[in-house]
Amino acid sequence: MSVRPAGSWLGGECAEADTVPFDDDDELQADRSDGPAFGAAHVVFMGLAGAEPVSRPTVVLSPRLMLLEETVGRWTTSVRGGMIPTMRMAMFNAKPYDAASFESANADRRYVIDLYEDRLRPSTARLANGADAVCIFVNDIADAETLTLLAEGGVRYLALRCAGFNNVDLEAAGRLGMTVVRVPAYSPNAVAEHTIALVLALDRRIYKAYNRVRDGNFSLDGLVGFDLAGKTAGIIGTGRIGALVARLLWHFRCRVICYDPFENPGLVELGVEYTSLGEVWAQSDVISLNCPLTPETRHLVSTDAIERMKPGVMLVNTGRGALIDTMAVIDGLKSGQIGSLALDVYEEEGDLFFEDRSGEVIADDIFSRLLTFPNVLITAHQAFLTREALRAIAGTTLDNLDDLAAGRACPNVVSP
Repeated sequence: MSVRPAGSWLGGECAEADTVPFDDDDELQADRSDGPAFGAAHVVFMGLAGAEPVSRPTVVLSPRLMLLEETVGRWTTSVRGGMIPTMRMAMFNAKPYDAASFESANADRRYVIDLYEDRLRPSTARLANGADAVCIFVNDIADAETLTLLAEGGVRYLALRCAGFNNVDLEAAGRLGMTVVRVPAYSPNAVAEHTIALVLALDRRIYKAYNRVRDGNFSLDGLVGFDLAGKTAGIIGTGRIGALVARLLWHFRCRVICYDPFENPGLVELGVEYTSLGEVWAQSDVISLNCPLTPETRHLVSTDAIERMKPGVMLVNTGRGALIDTMAVIDGLKSGQIGSLALDVYEEEGDLFFEDRSGEVIADDIFSRLLTFPNVLITAHQAFLTREALRAIAGTTLDNLDDLAAGRACPNVVSP
């Protein structure tokens, strides 16, 4: 699949992987002598936040586990037998679920995979020195400075384990001779089903009811929802994900209207109507954003758009955070023009999501304001997070690198 030409968009590409600490237990690691194998060797680096680049410890290929203690952190090297690896890949922003899915996809040990819980940015780029490829997620920084440092360290390939690539300076990658690949689709069902879950939870106040019952409060006051059947649902972007959202809402017996520059013939055959963006705003009781982020779609939901919506509309965004002008949405919530809001993405999520911040003060005043509304439901970019999607992400990522290593044409190359 090739990247769509500039200036066009066909919705439904949703981002989506993240960061929690790995196991810090020395004894547990030491006992895991036949533990996870990511190739001839795999390395896990613990906690380098803000540290200066360090030299990589020598990896000795032996059948036993070694613990190498460094003054700035701990390396854990696990070695098992297998085929001679064809490539070394440094994975940034690695989570335990990433480790598990890539371990399975790399069962033949054709890759050496170094896992770093730190995000990729200029200060961590030199950790990838000596790697052939770097694997990143949506909130890693792959700007010109970072890519230059990676190229100086010998990195030739940048593999995104997600669909979105707006965090990559493609022009700089091209100048540096670095090939960028992505995972254009991994489980549209995951994001579409999460979208419906948000609609239902928001409509029927499931989040409120759950907390009430746990507190022994069985009152139903304030939990009145509405039937989806007979309502008009507007879908912005009918790519893989948006098309599934449209179908699922059609099965709820909604009247489904869509806006996308490219009509989906299957949806038309089903009875879904394509119309103008203005009509979607004006007619919809529920609006779902499932389009990619482009210059044309940035802050698609603006003050002007909100004023054109039905009073009390439900707005759901599982696409990209910057599709919404958050301050305009807050004003819409305060006036009642927006009746309820569900988000799985947020424009400034890079400094918030994928980490446990329960013991911190959230410094983002706009996000904090959103949390004060009783009719706002936010999940932290988890729409993609299913076992099926993780398997597909890992498999496609390694398949992409297989193509590049073998000199074959890769269908998932991203060009400037």
